Amino acid sequence: MGKNLRRISHGWIKLWVLGVLTAASWWTIQRLAVSIERSSCPADLETLTDLLLEDLPSYANRLIQRARKPDRTPYLSTYVIVAGRPEFKPLTLNGRQYKPVLPDTSKQVFFTTLERQYNRNHVVEAQNYHWLFLTQTQDGWRLVLIYTQFGSPSGEKPPTPPQETSSGIIGQAIRLWLRDCRAGAIRSQG
Repeated sequence: MGKNLRRISHGWIKLWVLGVLTAASWWTIQRLAVSIERSSCPADLETLTDLLLEDLPSYANRLIQRARKPDRTPYLSTYVIVAGRPEFKPLTLNGRQYKPVLPDTSKQVFFTTLERQYNRNHVVEAQNYHWLFLTQTQDGWRLVLIYTQFGSPSGEKPPTPPQETSSGIIGQAIRLWLRDCRAGAIRSQG
């Protein structure tokens, strides 16, 4: 009878441990699902852009720091302070491309960045204007092209003509951010 009682209590302990492990696994799966939901790259362009512009200055500034030569003094560096004011109304591209370069599925986003350069005696600010083309692929959003008009620090002159800047700091920062977004490393707001 002692052996049977031991077997029964041993069986109940195993069942209890199994129940605890099952509950813990379920809880872990639920937390993982919530985490994935919060960190998945949004399919909606406006939500994606809000998240991108919030993180863009830090991504760009890290690239600037990595690209800076060690012998260059820090007070001659440029920093991206803020990115914002997105607009989503696309410009028509029909008749503007001799040979189509942009896919029909590309989406256009216009936004600005405020950048500062710290010199020895003063701070120089410039507002730059960006025309971003994104496309959504099976695995997420990708940068197609970006054009930038660089603003005059004094504001007395008009911005430069648009220049293709996909390989520039902002273009590279957007590519890195989109890569991180596709990998689920960007936490959404909320």
